[in-house]
Amino acid sequence: MRVLLVEDDPLLGSGVQTGLRQNGYAVDWVKDGMAALSALDAESYDLAVLDVGLPGMSGLEVLTKLRESGQDIPVIILTARDTIDDRIKGLDLGADDYLVKPFDLDELTARIRALLRRSYGRSNPMLCYGPLELDPSSMTVRRDGDLVKVSRKEFTILHTLLENQGKLMSRQKLEESLYSWKDDVDSNTIEVHIHHLRKKMPDGLIRTVRGIGYIIDNPQ
Repeated sequence: MRVLLVEDDPLLGSGVQTGLRQNGYAVDWVKDGMAALSALDAESYDLAVLDVGLPGMSGLEVLTKLRESGQDIPVIILTARDTIDDRIKGLDLGADDYLVKPFDLDELTARIRALLRRSYGRSNPMLCYGPLELDPSSMTVRRDGDLVKVSRKEFTILHTLLENQGKLMSRQKLEESLYSWKDDVDSNTIEVHIHHLRKKMPDGLIRTVRGIGYIIDNPQ
């Protein structure tokens, strides 16, 4: 899953970026509103974390332009403790949730998971498929109740494919879920992770569509 973080405070931004990456998200971090709009126009994100108090163009202006352009990605706004009017206005302008600074990283990641579930039309926090059970909160995978050891990137690929079951996911889309702008990507990295995943998953779970990408078919 790929997240855009818009935060001008270097200490907070660095901490949130590091924490989200440790929780399996690919995070692009920008520090002002114009850069945020450019990123949102150029890249595909699953969610944005947007500070209201940005220099120059405020977070609320960014949110307004984002919704006016027709983009409907989930947005969490970050506000100062004493700006209740900004929280109300942000929600009215199309934000999906808010957090008041200072906040706990665990709460932010829980809210991100909840919004992503909602965006995919799920209420169950677990992703289940036959004998498989994937828990986004603990980043664990079980098969017939037994824990399956997967790497962080293998988990992210499996999560993305299960969340989009029945949809063909291109190699580029899977790379976007794994890597942010500054990461180096090997040419065969997706194929390698898929190869390792297949050894741990039920036969035939991940289907290759040659030259296009990968898919987990809807259950029969």
